[in-house]
Amino acid sequence: MLGIALGVAALIIVLSVMNGFQKEIRARILGITPHLQVTGTDEQLTAWRPVLDIVSKYPEVQSASPYVNGQGMLSQNESVQGVMVRGILPEGENKLTGLADKMKFGKLSNLEAGKFGVVLGSDLARSLGARLNDNILLITPQGQITPAGMVPRLKRFHVVGIFEIGMSPYDNALALIHMSDAQKLYRMGDSVSGISARLNDLDRTPIVSRALEQLLPNYTYISDWTRQNANYFSAVKMEKKMMFIILSLIVAVAAFNIVSTLVMAVTDKQADIAILRTLGASPISIMKIFMVQGILIGLIGALIGVLSGVVIALNIGSIVPFIEHVFGVQFLSKDVYFISEVPSDLEQSDVLIVAAFSFVVSLLATLYPSWRASKTQPAEALRYE
Repeated sequence: MLGIALGVAALIIVLSVMNGFQKEIRARILGITPHLQVTGTDEQLTAWRPVLDIVSKYPEVQSASPYVNGQGMLSQNESVQGVMVRGILPEGENKLTGLADKMKFGKLSNLEAGKFGVVLGSDLARSLGARLNDNILLITPQGQITPAGMVPRLKRFHVVGIFEIGMSPYDNALALIHMSDAQKLYRMGDSVSGISARLNDLDRTPIVSRALEQLLPNYTYISDWTRQNANYFSAVKMEKKMMFIILSLIVAVAAFNIVSTLVMAVTDKQADIAILRTLGASPISIMKIFMVQGILIGLIGALIGVLSGVVIALNIGSIVPFIEHVFGVQFLSKDVYFISEVPSDLEQSDVLIVAAFSFVVSLLATLYPSWRASKTQPAEALRYE
């Protein structure tokens, strides 16, 4: 029973944690990444207003906004950090990603055209030693020709906000500026890098992408979050399947223990089986006795495992910090992993699948010992009694 319970509980807990990781990371990725992006074939979208009009008016699109992407280096005092610069419209970006809710200091609306303000990720600001209202220098790779030769373009920006998403790739390397400032900085004129869109139902993103491809001009290219992060989510899905297979071996070992337990019981009860047979018990009835015994072991073990697994999975957010506090360790470092806490998302389907799997394995484990008990010959069993 304990073997079955341990296997079932382990399966439920691990599957819940993997579901939690997948859900949490997807939420954090989409917390800064739009559901859908429309770009030009040459990384620039010149006639972007008709494209924005088509995308924003599509029924399943909740909001859409243009953006400008670029690269650069931020410098303050003696600190220099490479960054990804994103030019946005603050009111449009808030509808797309809800970034305004992630602000630690300042407001996203403080980004105003022509003011050359910048909003930094929390880790980026910390590494630069930058605080709210500080001035920092942005260096772009697009140089300008001077009598002294090619010189990088420099522009001083004013820190108007600091955000924290909880994912190191963004908190450590993303700087947001106003879209018009980005167009001037990267000499793009009226062009933009693309159009970002948020949908009412993110699970329908691939369908909406294919529909918009038929409506948009040929010089545009559509990319969505399922394509941008396809490798990652495929890997997580594969890991979940492999963990299910590996941890199922615990249930299989417990089922083997059921086999050995029933075989020993059959051997020990040979005389009793023989007496029952002489009193008229059929081989089927003898077989049912041992099958019921094995199934009860499996059912009670599975029930204990399901209850304990569900309780632990629902409280993993409190259990892990307690263990970390007691032993003075940190299982997930923010500098290494996307998230720093162990999430859990208990799904009813996983619990039902694990419970059904353990029951089937327990049932199969009873077949051979029960069949062996039904084949007991009364005369042979009672010869030496």
